[in-house]
Amino acid sequence: MRNRETNDRQEGAQVGGSTALDLNLLRTFLAVYRTGSFTAAARLLGLSQPTVTTQVRALERQLDRELFQRQARGVSPAPYADELAARIVQPLDSLAAITGRGGPADDQPPEPVHLAGPHEFLTRSVLPGLAPLVERGVRLRITPGLTEPLLDDLRAGRHDLVIATFRPRGRALAAVPLGDEDFVLVAAPVWAERIGGSAATAGAGPAALHGVPLVAYAEDLPIVRRYWRHVFGRRLVCQPAVTMPDLNAVKAAVVGGTGFTVLPRYLCTAELASGALVLLHDPDDPPINTAFLVQRPGASANPHVALVRDHLLQGVRHD
Repeated sequence: MRNRETNDRQEGAQVGGSTALDLNLLRTFLAVYRTGSFTAAARLLGLSQPTVTTQVRALERQLDRELFQRQARGVSPAPYADELAARIVQPLDSLAAITGRGGPADDQPPEPVHLAGPHEFLTRSVLPGLAPLVERGVRLRITPGLTEPLLDDLRAGRHDLVIATFRPRGRALAAVPLGDEDFVLVAAPVWAERIGGSAATAGAGPAALHGVPLVAYAEDLPIVRRYWRHVFGRRLVCQPAVTMPDLNAVKAAVVGGTGFTVLPRYLCTAELASGALVLLHDPDDPPINTAFLVQRPGASANPHVALVRDHLLQGVRHD
């Protein structure tokens, strides 16, 4: 990202009143609004953090409004900031596209697109379909992780797009549904035969699994507990025999005969089809989770971000 000239000519703009506002101040405000951080906005604009802080404070004085509230990590927009951003985002992005402000140099390729999301979803549903993007010259930097810290990093400007397992709160981030995943209760054939298969679970409920080791993603059993509440209508009291913070590893252990688990269906479709895993229960209303594609509001200065976003929204692999 090229450094912005700090002595740009001041330009007038009307924003909800008669006060002529400096477009440089509005650009700085929008960068802070999108990144959720004075530090990240400074990096984006090629300015020092004190300069960004000074410009935001100057805009607040001109508007006689508080725009941001400091948080433990970054800043959050005050109510008026949402209104102001909605008014200026399209005009400023259109102006940037015309003048070239904020974009990469004409003789330089766009920066890499930073995409983040759950490790298993990226591996199974995103990475196999990246070839068309790479053929178009898109460079990607992909980071696996948990949704909450990834969204914090998105606000701080460290990612361009995040695949989230829940819709982020507030209006500082734009979220679009990417797809639904349902969860299945599975075990290896040896355990399915021992307990009497899905008929036993349908008849006796979770009691049919008494004595079968549980393999889980985490000690607090978030996925399995949700299945128990949604399908069986009761609290899970089983303790895991094995935990591993990698659903592919959980699947591998269960395929090997370690016990039972709950997995996203997309992650074990092949194993269910081949018989390496057996469905222990087939409820009419399985628990479903919606994945969201999240980015900061407004157009990105990197045109390849839109290419990646549109590619993902056209359909990630769930088969």
